[in-house]
Amino acid sequence: WEAKPKLQAFAHKLGVPDHIIETAWKIYSEVAKQKLTMGRSIQAFTAASLYAAIRIHNFPRLLEEIVDTATISTRKVHQSLGMIMRSVLPKLGYMYRPITPRSLVFRFGNDLDLSISIQKQAADILREAARGGMTRIGKDPKGLAAAALYIIARKTAEKKTQTDFAVVARITEVTLRTRVKEILKHVKDGNNYY
Repeated sequence: WEAKPKLQAFAHKLGVPDHIIETAWKIYSEVAKQKLTMGRSIQAFTAASLYAAIRIHNFPRLLEEIVDTATISTRKVHQSLGMIMRSVLPKLGYMYRPITPRSLVFRFGNDLDLSISIQKQAADILREAARGGMTRIGKDPKGLAAAALYIIARKTAEKKTQTDFAVVARITEVTLRTRVKEILKHVKDGNNYY
């Protein structure tokens, strides 16, 4: 009974729609039914249930945002999420979808007050880089999304700094620069973007 108010509080702080909250509650109810919380943090499972629901519905929120809202360690949420992915989601028939750079482009673009045109071009450059052979394996989608936005914003003389992009994406400026180089290496006429 203490989990539902916590779940709703986390979700509302993050602006998560009600249908995702319902999915998160179904996931948490199954967690409780399977007694996965025995001897473990209810708060971690609540946060992990919410994140799993967010990924199922492909809603652009980061695990870091949930961890910050729940004020719990990332490690505990990761452990709980792992148990949910192994034991709960298959039983409920839910499909966990990893977050994509493309979905984050629009989220970060809005957070940075960039035009929809810049956001669309950033999504296009990510698509072009993927076609050019850039792999996403082992790369955090946050860095790729921020780098794509940065490339296009610089081209259009948008007055934003590397720090602005790094802060919104919760990455370092070094990561941003590295991802910029990777993207430009895999797009046609990559040198024309600088």
